[in-house]
Amino acid sequence: MENKRKLLLVEDDMNLGFVISDKLKESNFHLVWVNNGEEGLEEAIKTDFDLAILDVMLPKLSGFALAKELIEIKPELPFLFLTAKSMLDDKIKGLKLGRDYLTKPFEFEELLIRIENILKTTETDPASVQNKFPIGKYEFDYINQYLTINHNQKKLTKKEADVLKLLVLHKNEVLNRDVALKRIWGNNDYFNGRSMDVFISKLRKYLSEDGDIQIINVHGVGFKLAIK
Repeated sequence: MENKRKLLLVEDDMNLGFVISDKLKESNFHLVWVNNGEEGLEEAIKTDFDLAILDVMLPKLSGFALAKELIEIKPELPFLFLTAKSMLDDKIKGLKLGRDYLTKPFEFEELLIRIENILKTTETDPASVQNKFPIGKYEFDYINQYLTINHNQKKLTKKEADVLKLLVLHKNEVLNRDVALKRIWGNNDYFNGRSMDVFISKLRKYLSEDGDIQIINVHGVGFKLAIK
């Protein structure tokens, strides 16, 4: 079966949403379409998309607010803004977030070209597809879920690997606790919080052979993977 690239469309204009959805499916993409920012965030958290297409003017959570959440929760996910405005401040907001934008009305061909260009860039960017990470004296293989030091391999669980990858992506900076919980568990309730604390304790033990590595609790905020 062909591996179709997955796109998330967050657009509250039903007519435009149907048109974009149909045309992207015809162009051989797997598409999930929702019509408000909160649903967009939920979908982005639970599914690995190759690209998100975000309308700026959305109910419940604006496109810009949604984008800021995605940058924290899924920093590897590229996105493209759609805006009905040609106002300079909207364009500047989009550019400050480091993302492309397309002003309505637009031709579908232009949207398709922009999507292909973004996907081409992320596919050729080593950072976007990196799944092996050096952590001090350790080598972390995220896909195969191995942590290796001195030819000794420790097999991780999927959750352990997910937590460690998120810590590595935020290396030497604070990983917000709520961000980690939303990204890995889907919500930040008490029981998931306790579960994450257990995984953090396990990862500390696994990394204990390198004295230059610490996972620090930042009270009231989150965790920091500190490497000297």
